Amino acid sequence: MANLFSPFEIKSIHLKNRIAISPMCQYSAIDGFANDWHLVHLGSRAVGGAGLIISEACAVVPEGRISPFDLGIWKDEHILELKRITTFIESQGSVPAIQLAHAGRKASCAQPWKGGEMLRKDEGGWQTFAPSAIAFNQMYPMPLSLSIEGIQKVVDSFKLAAKRALEAGFKVIEIHAAHGYLIHEFFSPLSNQRTDEYGGGFQNRIRILCEIITAIQEVWPENLPIFVRISATDWVDGGWNIEESVELSRILKDVGIDLIDCSSGGNISNVRIPLAPGYQVPFSKRIKDAAGISTGTVGLITEAQQAESILLNEEADLILFARESLRNPYFPLNAATALNEKIDWPIQYARAKK
Repeated sequence: MANLFSPFEIKSIHLKNRIAISPMCQYSAIDGFANDWHLVHLGSRAVGGAGLIISEACAVVPEGRISPFDLGIWKDEHILELKRITTFIESQGSVPAIQLAHAGRKASCAQPWKGGEMLRKDEGGWQTFAPSAIAFNQMYPMPLSLSIEGIQKVVDSFKLAAKRALEAGFKVIEIHAAHGYLIHEFFSPLSNQRTDEYGGGFQNRIRILCEIITAIQEVWPENLPIFVRISATDWVDGGWNIEESVELSRILKDVGIDLIDCSSGGNISNVRIPLAPGYQVPFSKRIKDAAGISTGTVGLITEAQQAESILLNEEADLILFARESLRNPYFPLNAATALNEKIDWPIQYARAKK
């Protein structure tokens, strides 16, 4: 059996293969509510055969949205439409996962196809928050530094969001601690210049994530997995780096996290990143080997044999596809053909199987 189509067991969850759909914002929700677009978008990838389908970033508070059109899970009313999606995903033999997020100082932006620029309050924008009053760049307004009470509100909001996620039928939670959003902002000394217990040394800078995990574990069943997505490096001297990511991953393993979803960058503007096929795979391997925890990798992975080689070389346990799955929702079906692997197709599509 090809490694890409080998099953993966995580606690009580069985993934039929090592193919996951990475969270990809669709900027198509109103007031945080999922709609037909999200059902078709995520449902198509389940029909396409991916083992794990991770929703786009779902904001745990309204001010934690990247844009006014992000999915949300900050109120109970969001549950019903999300439940519709998870039910369909499971009907196709895939596992529904949700990414819980707070955008921090990178919140309150227009949709990408409208320029993606920061929105003023008279354009539907809002005040943003961060560990410290440091703007992402000159195009972004100054965020307010979160108070201790504000930090506790964020922690509590992740906990309530996890409770709603369970009610909505999700079987895996991924905490978004990457790409320059709020939790990552706390990690990096370039965006966190606090002098209290949430700033300064490494242990203080990761404190908010540890508190979020503890809060989520109070409401999330022990037999269901929790992932954490991190940016393994800021790609700049003085920022968050791979050594700190390895140390964080060791700690996360000890507190019960099941997989590290390894990405990079996003916290510092205009950083040159050496883009190339599989450019983030070394981070996944380094963390997997040094921290002894399962990892997922992402980033310019577009071909079945490329993904197969990553697994064969034990550089990751899970391959997350983003843009390639936008181009081809049925990538897993095609990948099976490319790897001479026989897998079940949806019965409605079986007559097209070669």
